[in-house]
Amino acid sequence: MADLQIVRSYAENVALTPRKVALVASLVRNRTVADALVILDHTPKRAALPVIKTIKSAKANAINNHELDGKTLIISTLSVTSGTRLKRYNPSARGRMLPYQKKTANILVELTGDIKPIKPSSKIPSSKSSSVKSANIEKTKTTVKKEAK
Repeated sequence: MADLQIVRSYAENVALTPRKVALVASLVRNRTVADALVILDHTPKRAALPVIKTIKSAKANAINNHELDGKTLIISTLSVTSGTRLKRYNPSARGRMLPYQKKTANILVELTGDIKPIKPSSKIPSSKSSSVKSANIEKTKTTVKKEAK
């Protein structure tokens, strides 16, 4: 195995209760990213969409920013915590107000994977590359002149 690296993605204040999101998150803990996305696509829960988005965000960060191999990505941590609570009131009989709270959830996804192996580049000797570049420049100049006439 090559070097392992950890990549994080964090979704804050998802408008679902943490208990409902945690039920969906428990389905895909410690799985590969490809397996997790297939499982969540076929999960008939509303909480599956924010978890999918967070996993895809972590995957994109791993591939584009940290240059990890997309095939080796594994969900090492998937935790759901409670976010901020919005305090609201329902009007009730005789002028009373009954309080309730709208709960939100925070989703943390950590992926681990191998760093992509660097492919050896085939280098063209400097004398050939300069002659090829100059030939391409001359061709473009002649085409521009022909178009101008």
